[in-house]
Amino acid sequence: MFVLHVALQGCLRGSDVVYGLTADTGGHIRYLLDLVTASAKDETITRIVVATRLFHDLPGPDYAVPEEAIADKVALVRLASASPGYRVKEEMYGEVESFAQNLIAWIAAQPSPPDLIHAHYADAAAVAGLVEDRLGIPFVFTAHSLGRVKLSTLGGDAVPSPDLTRRIATEEAALARAALVVASSRDEAEVQYAGYTTYDPGRVRVLPPGSDLARFAASRPHPRVDATIDRFLREPHKPALLALARPVARKNLAALVRAYGECPELQARANLVIVAGTREDIDTLDGDMAATMRDLLVLIDRYDLYGRVAYPKTHRPDDVPAIYAYARERGGLFVNPALNEPFGLTLLEASAAGLPLVATDSGGPNDIVEICGNGLLVDPRAPTTIAAACLHILSDAAFRSRCVSGGSRAAAAYDWERHTARYHALLRGLLTPEPPLAAPLQLLVSDIDNTLVGCEAGLGIFRRWRSRQAGLAFGVATGRSFHSAMAVLEQQDSPQPQVMITSVGSEIYHLDANGVTYTADAAWRTAVSTGWDRSAVNAALAELDALVPQGPLEQRTHKLSFFGDAVTARRVRDRLAAAGLSANVIHSHGRYLDVLPAAASKGSAVDHVRALYGLPERAVFVAGDSGNDVEMLRARTQAIIVANYSDGLATNAALAHSYVARASHARGIIEGVLHFRRLSADAC
Repeated sequence: MFVLHVALQGCLRGSDVVYGLTADTGGHIRYLLDLVTASAKDETITRIVVATRLFHDLPGPDYAVPEEAIADKVALVRLASASPGYRVKEEMYGEVESFAQNLIAWIAAQPSPPDLIHAHYADAAAVAGLVEDRLGIPFVFTAHSLGRVKLSTLGGDAVPSPDLTRRIATEEAALARAALVVASSRDEAEVQYAGYTTYDPGRVRVLPPGSDLARFAASRPHPRVDATIDRFLREPHKPALLALARPVARKNLAALVRAYGECPELQARANLVIVAGTREDIDTLDGDMAATMRDLLVLIDRYDLYGRVAYPKTHRPDDVPAIYAYARERGGLFVNPALNEPFGLTLLEASAAGLPLVATDSGGPNDIVEICGNGLLVDPRAPTTIAAACLHILSDAAFRSRCVSGGSRAAAAYDWERHTARYHALLRGLLTPEPPLAAPLQLLVSDIDNTLVGCEAGLGIFRRWRSRQAGLAFGVATGRSFHSAMAVLEQQDSPQPQVMITSVGSEIYHLDANGVTYTADAAWRTAVSTGWDRSAVNAALAELDALVPQGPLEQRTHKLSFFGDAVTARRVRDRLAAAGLSANVIHSHGRYLDVLPAAASKGSAVDHVRALYGLPERAVFVAGDSGNDVEMLRARTQAIIVANYSDGLATNAALAHSYVARASHARGIIEGVLHFRRLSADAC
């Protein structure tokens, strides 16, 4: 497979990238270089080319070299466009057509064309669209950052500039056209992209980037790096609050300075170290970086933080591990206060180096902290909250130790080998589709957590068993969102579902003919929308004591999710009934409480799918383990309760018809299916 990556923004070269050299020379370049290097290790990948712009002016002659080797099988090709000089992203629209024409000519001169194009940022997707028009090569899209997210940070009354309006329109077109959209986090997939009219969740996959974290785990202090920071500080041995980011507005470094400057207790406990890119002279910084640096200096002066804040001018790329080690050796922590962080590579690096985190609750850090348990999430617009989180980690030694231990799991969770295996499987699927069963004879629908997954050995047995089940369509029904469910299934190497019933039955997705992407069931969405007044339900429950909302990512258009006990669940039902509101209240695991449209449940969703497939009741198997599976198990005659059940399922009178397996997890599913098949055979 020959994969062509297109990335127009920033100063891209094969090694020694100077991050922060321009406002557009940031994390997407690191991601791209790491991705292609890891991809090249796959024997099925025959060639990788990264195509970028060629320009002649500053910052140096390297960016006018037509071709550069990056790794075995990987080359960087620079092609000219209409303008000979460097262009910031706001000006890139003027380069798209000319670059595309030169790229088409370059492809025509190759021994064989690329099988697929991967476009990075919307301007590259516009190029890929022109190439697809001419040559028929499909493309995958990674946005890296989005214009609508930037617009939201400007405030609700903000009027977008012409540049931002054009960027958003280009992103809309990219999302509408790409064969597949690769996101780094659930927030990106479910919140950021959801603001676009062309958003199609079934064509978005969450693939967390890998990271070569070994050099950060092995990081050691370096005297030169220590001296560069210590020269700013009166008490250099105090714990360090470390921030490492380009000085651009969305990184929100000013909020961190405010948090520190307005909290005398934090100043007494720690120093603040801000490593904000590389600069020779502030006046020569690109984009909004000069204004951002001036704002930081003004705040340092306003709060009179001299001797307590370090802000070194330069650092080498290979200094970064030593910078993390500087903070670790002093008992410090890492802070990322960005208004939105699409992924958060520096968070993984800092965790691997042994630093606890205080990170923005907007974007990829949600996934990182949930998976690794390595820090605290904060509202980036609330300096007092940032300061309180920092103080908590500095003051609570046991909690800090748990965060450090959690960070050590980052290397296993965010691995490039795992990332590229999933990435290449998706690309191959697009090129050689394996369509789902058009007319299945039977349907098996299973819950995910603690039913399908939870026992690695059992899932391996299930995977082999599933591969031998001709005529059996496989689906899942889960309380998770589509992207959360898909991420778990792919991480666990589960068999691919033909149908996905998600968000406790309020959403249904069907596998497309290409065997890779999914399409939301519009008829089901219409059905569950009838009589559903989300805002009224939310308002009715707003003042209910002991009802605690789950995180923003767990809230869906047709689902409100809370924490609450069984007593609270009864009070929720009573409150909704008193308000004359129709809803389905699902309580599970003693603490999770979901409020859905009256028509929505796992059970009604399975029946909808059964009717679509034209299957009789005796051809459907369902399996579950907890309270949010009750509706599904109660509605089916061939219901399976796995041995590791909870919420008293085996003694629930409504589930007396169910088969309670002796085996747990996925083994219990197989046992149940075989049980009902034997009964059916005996009846015949």
